[in-house]
Amino acid sequence: MLSSKEITQKWEGIAKGKSELSIWRCLLLGILAGMFIAFGALGCTIVQSSVSGGLGKLLGASVFPAGLILVVMAGAELFTGNCLMAGPLSNRKIKASGILLNWLFVYLGNMAGAYLLAWIVCASGFLWNEDLLRSAASIALNKCTLPFDAALLRGIGCNILVCGAVWMATGAQDAGGKAVCCFFPVMLFVLCGFEHSVANMYYIPLGLRISRTWGSSFPAHRYALIDLPEGFMEKVTWGNYLLHNLLPVTLGNIIGGAGLSIIYAKVYQSENK
Repeated sequence: MLSSKEITQKWEGIAKGKSELSIWRCLLLGILAGMFIAFGALGCTIVQSSVSGGLGKLLGASVFPAGLILVVMAGAELFTGNCLMAGPLSNRKIKASGILLNWLFVYLGNMAGAYLLAWIVCASGFLWNEDLLRSAASIALNKCTLPFDAALLRGIGCNILVCGAVWMATGAQDAGGKAVCCFFPVMLFVLCGFEHSVANMYYIPLGLRISRTWGSSFPAHRYALIDLPEGFMEKVTWGNYLLHNLLPVTLGNIIGGAGLSIIYAKVYQSENK
């Protein structure tokens, strides 16, 4: 396992490579990462809809890290993890234009990949399971009704842990070590109820598709007696998704991840001279 000083130095090279990626690579690798995180979110929802109470929350949180493990091990571009590029930027190892282009097109790719899986889940019959349908609707409603400041702060907490996971995985020397480094911090953020912008690019659009296709894509005779959570149709909207969740959560993710990276960059800056 590399030390934090060595990881700091290694991230200078990683950030430089990321800042020089072409737009199409950022988009395509971003799409993969968005789908990987969405797969973890889907697995988490399936578990939580099947097992009630605290045990279900713990088991679901234990499934979600599969998404980040795929990103790290298979190779993809994840916006929240790339917030670690802020450290090398603060030490003038990369250009601001490079990091901004990376963040923009990786973010768009993540959004496309997460939305694609939400569409697949909705269109392929996954939600014919009544418990899973209710769980997906409840998650989307809860996220769309968070106060702005709560979403911002939960975004900060989330990406401290996610970037901590990516940071440690960068220092791990083998596949098992990288997987373990990803698992525990990500499990903890899900268990604590923090907010991840890319995961929410799956959770809420899935809820939006449920609200828009209710009574058409779903067999009416199956769902005539199912009650969606109170306020679901009124609160799960594109406006609430983009302005009251995705915006503050994204800002929080940037603050949390960039802050962690900058701290390490500044702590070890003098030692790198």
